[in-house]
Amino acid sequence: MSRLKFDEMNTADSGVREHYQGYQRWLARQTATVMQARRAEAEMIFRRVGITFAVYGDKDDGNLDTGGTERLIPFDLIPRIIPAHEWKKLELGLVQRVTALNRFIHDVYHGQEIVKAGVIPSEQIFQNAQFRPEMMGVKVPGNIYSHISGIDIVRAPNAQGEGEYYVLEDNLRVPSGVSYMLEDRKMMMRLFPDLFSENRVAPVAHYPDLLLETLRANSPAHRAEPTVVVLTPGMYNAAYFEHAFLAQQMGVELVEGQDLFVKDNFVYMRTTRGPKRVDVIYRRVDDDFLDPLAFRPTSTLGCAGLLNVYRSGNVALCNAIGTGVADDKSIYPYVPKMIEFYLGEKPILNNVPTYMCRNPEDLKYTLAHMKDLVIKEVHGAGGYGMLVGPASTKAEIEDFRKAVLANPAGYIAQPTLSLSTCPTYVDSGIAPRHIDLRPFVLSGKTVQMVPGGLTRVALKDGSLVVNSSQGGGTKDTWVLEDGDTSGLSPSQPLA
Repeated sequence: MSRLKFDEMNTADSGVREHYQGYQRWLARQTATVMQARRAEAEMIFRRVGITFAVYGDKDDGNLDTGGTERLIPFDLIPRIIPAHEWKKLELGLVQRVTALNRFIHDVYHGQEIVKAGVIPSEQIFQNAQFRPEMMGVKVPGNIYSHISGIDIVRAPNAQGEGEYYVLEDNLRVPSGVSYMLEDRKMMMRLFPDLFSENRVAPVAHYPDLLLETLRANSPAHRAEPTVVVLTPGMYNAAYFEHAFLAQQMGVELVEGQDLFVKDNFVYMRTTRGPKRVDVIYRRVDDDFLDPLAFRPTSTLGCAGLLNVYRSGNVALCNAIGTGVADDKSIYPYVPKMIEFYLGEKPILNNVPTYMCRNPEDLKYTLAHMKDLVIKEVHGAGGYGMLVGPASTKAEIEDFRKAVLANPAGYIAQPTLSLSTCPTYVDSGIAPRHIDLRPFVLSGKTVQMVPGGLTRVALKDGSLVVNSSQGGGTKDTWVLEDGDTSGLSPSQPLA
């Protein structure tokens, strides 16, 4: 990939991009004292509200095998701004991608047409650790498996030095982070209300309403008001704040496995008024822990007998069991082919070029260029199980070389993208830091999303790892509405 750099706010010739110009004028008027005070205020409020996360390093929220350290997620005061025309293309590409991924998961557990057509090798699916044979032939409402999808987007300069969006990863099991998107926006509106009175920033606060609408749309019961619950592993989970937050925002019950039981092939929750039938479970527990009778027998996080009820069509699980088969890093390289196979369309958003070490030629190239590549375990997550070649020592590269040689199929490699940067308020002042973006796509009767997402920022100078578990922070993401391309209007008063 190109060694050129791309900054979201500033052009290569020291100019300011059109959609950032109004904000830049406002920012130039803010004193360091004011910004430091606002930063301290944000940290105090987040701490008081309890917006913390625990570090586990697991892609899914359900695994409690390892202990966690409570941390306050760092919040940056400078927003990431996306103009309306860019967002429209991103939205089209994300809807296209998630639609194809849902078609793929349905195909995996039914006709396997994509395997029969020779597009994806069968072993890539059926030997995948996330493949769930228990889901073969199971009918799910609307043939939708990933109702809530978090798609990680990065931006990097192309050969012309223009910023191009790429999909880095698909998170289809129990994607987390949307609560930070919502809380970051609330914080910015509290700290800088003048900015929102003078900018047409698309709202995101209605996400819980869209989420509830999506969950209800997938209910198997023909009832006007299906009962929806959020299933959490409990208060010691990394994302417990988010579980409680979303349940509260949707006005539904937050339950643990011990609050649920199965009777007569239906799921009920225990309440002070007696058992109440549950129609939809928004589960934030990994597959392995959902039902001790079907998966991990020692699990106390799920509900015994849940799989049978689910297979019978008497309860909906969002996301469905077995969605992980589509978000594994070994499947990721095939998503563009899925889009063409199922939808007959060219991908709107490109993948990052990827070398599959299971292929002899790709393995040979990877081993010869380890110092220039990012190499990832196909089942790794959270910034773990990966090698960033340019930032690694010779000893680290040699250790990783041995691991790749021992299990080539367990790794992929990608060029070291020069991720776009965005001005960020750090201890030394304002400095560029690398960022990514996780929009959240909801699939119910329609595929929809709020305009924005969670922007994660690598707070360490030069770091490309944005994960909160690896020291990353978050920013508010502004999508400007049509007609507002330059932030604050010059005719409006500046704060």
